[in-house]
Amino acid sequence: MMRPIAISVLAVLACGTPALADTHKFVPSAKGSQTYAVRDPVLRIKSGDVVETNTLFSDFYTAKTGGSGYPGEAGPIFIEGATTDDTLAVKIVRLRPKIDTGRSGTGGRGYAVLTPTTYTAMLTDPTPTRRHIWQINREKLTATLDLPLSQMKRIEVQMSMMLGRLAVAPSGEQAIQGGAPGNYGGNMDSSDAREGTTVYLPIFHEGAYFYYGDAHGLQGDGEITGTGIETQADVTFQFTVIKNKKIAWPRYEDDEFIMVAGSIRPLLDAYRIAHVEMIHWLESDYGFERWEALEVLSQVGVARVANVVDPEFTVMAKFPKKYLPRR
Repeated sequence: MMRPIAISVLAVLACGTPALADTHKFVPSAKGSQTYAVRDPVLRIKSGDVVETNTLFSDFYTAKTGGSGYPGEAGPIFIEGATTDDTLAVKIVRLRPKIDTGRSGTGGRGYAVLTPTTYTAMLTDPTPTRRHIWQINREKLTATLDLPLSQMKRIEVQMSMMLGRLAVAPSGEQAIQGGAPGNYGGNMDSSDAREGTTVYLPIFHEGAYFYYGDAHGLQGDGEITGTGIETQADVTFQFTVIKNKKIAWPRYEDDEFIMVAGSIRPLLDAYRIAHVEMIHWLESDYGFERWEALEVLSQVGVARVANVVDPEFTVMAKFPKKYLPRR
């Protein structure tokens, strides 16, 4: 059975005799990038290196009114030796809350799946604009919200920290807004991107140009208000360049599942992309015949609707690793 660390070992072997891996303690500048693009890197590393860092902060996460807006993504990180014939593997080694609050909210038109849109005339009223500030207990990894208009008055939830945005620079000379997901990764908003998960990204430029951000303390499937419990996080990554291995869409792996993220509108097409790419993965890496892979995926597969609010929707196709051939 394939494990994330096994992929790292294979990647190192594919690179020949590597230099010793380094650990970088990196504090990003306060001003992040609002687009994914090729630009001057903030850090240069090599395959195998570990980066201890954090996502960005602004009073977007703490202000009950106002606030200076979303701080953007940290990056890009340039990975030496990464080429367009390779795949970038990014393991989320550690992910923990850095501050004691998190923000969510509703309101207006044009954002969130249950809200009337700006562009299509409707007779329904806009969703009330509200900002919800959650109190985070960093020791217990819980979040608490006051509910003054509800019967129970307060709720405490167990957090499951995740990163909504993991990206490489997209193809060509594109500069794609931070809120959008695609084949380069981006704002996939999948709660599968948590501690212990390895995310595999296609590479469109030498060096990959990796971006990260959008930490959530918790987020339900679909992210139906357009926000999780938005907060700041400390994160540790390990980067591996898998040589001479090309993929078309982002892939994830944890102890239980291999996964593919498909991002586009309409939602059905995102579902199709993720599941077609999963079948390709089962064929190329695990020895399944195509139509037998389709049959097995149809019976044991799991699908997560990661987001239905971003410029493109994201669906995760998930295949249980217990049904993969042992290696």
